[in-house]
Amino acid sequence: MVPIIDSHCHLDFQDFAQDLPAVLERARQAGLQAMICIGSGADLATAHRAADLATREPDVFAAIGIHPHDAAKIEDDWWPALDKLAQCPRVVGVGETGLDYFYDHSPRDKQAQAFRQFLALSRSVGRPFICHVRDAHQDALAILRAEALSEAGGVVHCFSGNLDDARGYLDLGLDLSFSGILTFKNADEIRRVAAFAPLHSILVETDAPYLAPLPFRGKRNEPSFVVKTLEALALVRGIPFSQAAEATAENARRRFALSESCRSG
Repeated sequence: MVPIIDSHCHLDFQDFAQDLPAVLERARQAGLQAMICIGSGADLATAHRAADLATREPDVFAAIGIHPHDAAKIEDDWWPALDKLAQCPRVVGVGETGLDYFYDHSPRDKQAQAFRQFLALSRSVGRPFICHVRDAHQDALAILRAEALSEAGGVVHCFSGNLDDARGYLDLGLDLSFSGILTFKNADEIRRVAAFAPLHSILVETDAPYLAPLPFRGKRNEPSFVVKTLEALALVRGIPFSQAAEATAENARRRFALSESCRSG
């Protein structure tokens, strides 16, 4: 079975409270070697839940942050707690963080301030950052170009921009992660980017429980469904499924410095 890694999911969400063991078993049966649970919500509780889950499940890793939607809620005393969590052995990333101008749930200046602070945390702990960017690519790129980035680099999760946006992130050495949107009928621009980007800079994700790929669109997403995104990636690049799976899994292992237990063979 070819190795598969879901680089971004939210297994700590209440959506999985009733059947998480079954969700994890379906993922393993589908060939997933690892899942990165993003503990990035409205408060520190989500970060703690993600880190705790990663300590219990050998194929689950964690990232910790506060979502851009909730940037205005961040209290000064949260940062020492986030710093401590980010240094836990099973925490492999910082975020998701970034800018969301589609909803503007937090003022844009607060989002930018939190984004810069999370980039500083990424540098401090040597973990890659995970960017959430929606309708804000030029401002996000301006911040990323102005900040000193961690040697561990980062990932633009659930990439939603155009070719010019992609070039900007790739020029900074970042990876692009593609979600179930890659399978949507109206996602031609995303497919063009997935065909254009170097294969060594591509990850795949579910963003579960959101963004279920076709033919599951409208249902709760879960890590096993990432297979459909990989099939779409293989199709747009004209490569075998096994090559797409192996490359994206190796990219995730490299970017997040995952353990040898997640290495194929």
